[in-house]
Amino acid sequence: MPYISASIFWQLMGAVFPYVEKLQRDEDGRKKITQWTRYLTVGLAAGQAWGIAIFIEGVVQGAVAAPGWGFRVTTAFVLTVGGIFVMWLGEQITERGLGNGMSLLIFFSIVQGGWPAIGKTMEYLRTGAVDWPRLIVLAFIMLVVVWVTVAITVAARRIPIQIPRKVMGRGRIREGQKSFIPLRINSAGVMPIVFAQSIIIVPGTLAQFSNVQALKDLAEYFQPGSWVYYLLYAVLIIFFTYFYTAIIFNPVDLAENLKKQGGFIPGVKPGARTAEYIDHVLSRVTLPGALFLTAIAVMPIIIFDAFNVPFRFGGTALLIVVGVALDTVQQMQQHMILRQYDGFMKEGRVRFRGRQRYM
Repeated sequence: MPYISASIFWQLMGAVFPYVEKLQRDEDGRKKITQWTRYLTVGLAAGQAWGIAIFIEGVVQGAVAAPGWGFRVTTAFVLTVGGIFVMWLGEQITERGLGNGMSLLIFFSIVQGGWPAIGKTMEYLRTGAVDWPRLIVLAFIMLVVVWVTVAITVAARRIPIQIPRKVMGRGRIREGQKSFIPLRINSAGVMPIVFAQSIIIVPGTLAQFSNVQALKDLAEYFQPGSWVYYLLYAVLIIFFTYFYTAIIFNPVDLAENLKKQGGFIPGVKPGARTAEYIDHVLSRVTLPGALFLTAIAVMPIIIFDAFNVPFRFGGTALLIVVGVALDTVQQMQQHMILRQYDGFMKEGRVRFRGRQRYM
């Protein structure tokens, strides 16, 4: 979490400070930002580790045999070193392995939690807390949710572009190319849900560390199960979907790069008109993505509470698992095409075929 928080911080800083944005576009600048991300990760890890040490010492009664500065320093040091080690592991996987190392570590940490949930579900079946008809209906709902999540994750609005033919010299003419700009429906990924969760827990956190009764009464409305919680949660997710999409996707830069390449969108004038057209299309395709994120974050809480099962399915974890799995499969496909592999096996149906051209 410290590494992810540091990465998000510098990504947001690129939208605020032109100097950081300039560094993000340059190879040497990206290396410098990577180094800054490591330094910020160490600071965040140390701060969170110190807070965890104080929490264990002061809140969890009887958890520490010898409380004091020795326990706090030792705990903070061990947790900080552990966070740095995980960051190093993620970078090694990214550099020497396949896919994003930190994303893969999060992926497996989520997937491994499925086995305890299955065991608890079997125990619920044995004790009669959950019956088979209800479990079958729940399994069907889970399959539908996964299918919809995969479909929305890979769905994109393709804007056709045309690159005119050029004279290469000695009478040779390069044939014009037709391609497209893919605008994903869920360009923001899981970040709007993360931001919304961070904001909505603020009243409860302030009430926990405060003795003001009015603040504690207000925090009751922001607990899961109240209509105020679900309404505010949905509004925050929709807002941060548009906010984060605007940060990571710049129609003006895309239009300028397209103009430099001599490309254009049929029927749209290059330059400012192209940027306006892309921004208009992006705003329209972002709305169903925002509604999808809202549904995938809110509906599982309601459904699984109604079915009284010992686990949650959906939300941030499902989006991360599906996103990382699809990204890893896509990188495997690119490696196979690059090395001219037909598939994993000489015979069988496990093959990746077809190519797509993206900007």
